[in-house]
Amino acid sequence: MSTDVPTDTDQKREAYFRSNVVCIVCLLAIWAFVSFGCGILLAPWLNQWTFFGSGYPLGFWFAQQGAIYVFVILIFIYVLIMNGLDRRYSNQEPR
Repeated sequence: MSTDVPTDTDQKREAYFRSNVVCIVCLLAIWAFVSFGCGILLAPWLNQWTFFGSGYPLGFWFAQQGAIYVFVILIFIYVLIMNGLDRRYSNQEPR
């Protein structure tokens, strides 16, 4: 058997890796938009609203708290997505 011919396992690994990279890129894009976009670039525009009656301008809230909350939420979303990918590609570790 030649090593340059991909096996079924190689194709599964490549598809798993590709799915993982797409997931990471999408989640990092969301995080960058929230932290850099909403916290810095769009902050002056967002500051015309307050955060749910707290009196804090929304742009300030995103810069100080919102980006951190979104980052933690994205970590949990990543865990859920990776568990789904592991089940889909049968990469679960033995217990």
